[in-house]
Amino acid sequence: MLRTFKKCVPHAILLSYLLVILFPFLFVLFSSVKKDNLEIALNPFGIPKEFVFDNYIEAWVNAKISTYFFNSLYIAVLASIVTILLGSMFAFAVTRMRQGKWNGILFSLVLIGMLIPNNALMLPIYTIVRKMGILNTHWALIIPYIANAIPFTVIILAAFMRILPREIEEAAVMDGLNAPGIFARIIIPLTVPAMVTVFIVNFLGNWNEFLLANYFLSNDELRTLPVGMVQFRDQYQMNYAQMSAGIVYSVLPVVIIYAFLQEKIIEGLTAGSVKG
Repeated sequence: MLRTFKKCVPHAILLSYLLVILFPFLFVLFSSVKKDNLEIALNPFGIPKEFVFDNYIEAWVNAKISTYFFNSLYIAVLASIVTILLGSMFAFAVTRMRQGKWNGILFSLVLIGMLIPNNALMLPIYTIVRKMGILNTHWALIIPYIANAIPFTVIILAAFMRILPREIEEAAVMDGLNAPGIFARIIIPLTVPAMVTVFIVNFLGNWNEFLLANYFLSNDELRTLPVGMVQFRDQYQMNYAQMSAGIVYSVLPVVIIYAFLQEKIIEGLTAGSVKG
């Protein structure tokens, strides 16, 4: 009896935590299909009397959620892919190529990049972006997003690459592969789980980023979804039903990514402990 109770306690705690996490999302989901603000105010946590899916159409078409959505998707995906490409090459150089003391120096410089708060870099980034002539373009976000994510990406991928056995590379050299061939044909396939994990983290950071997108983009057609949601609220004078529909749109890519890549994410998180 006591053993059964001990087994049930962790499950009960996890179930309670899951309910706490899901409750706000269910509130938003139900609010997105309610008729108007009055129904939300009278029955904020209840199931809608009538499911009004027109809120999604109105938010997607009239509130330009479609424009903001694809802007965010394009920027987040492109920045995340380029970050992984650059970060993996750098991690390969400092972990698998013998360059003496320079490997440690370069890796230390990358670590320093994580010590500087992002908010402290707002003014320097703005100055650089303005001098480059890319202010009020998507490149004003893509380049800072890539630079900001490089340190984290390099640290995670370097830690993963260090545990790969050297014998694989030695065998590849015997088969005639050079450094680029080893990187493309050996290291990249073995590092896919870690890359997927890093991609998810970087994508979420880029997808939800607000400050740079708010200050660097003044053209409404170029705005990302987090900034567009603020404009949406002002435009519709706090139409909570349609705003909730917009929030559901913003959550949708994250849910899809986790649904299709959850095995790779778990594999990337646990590979170090298993192979170590």
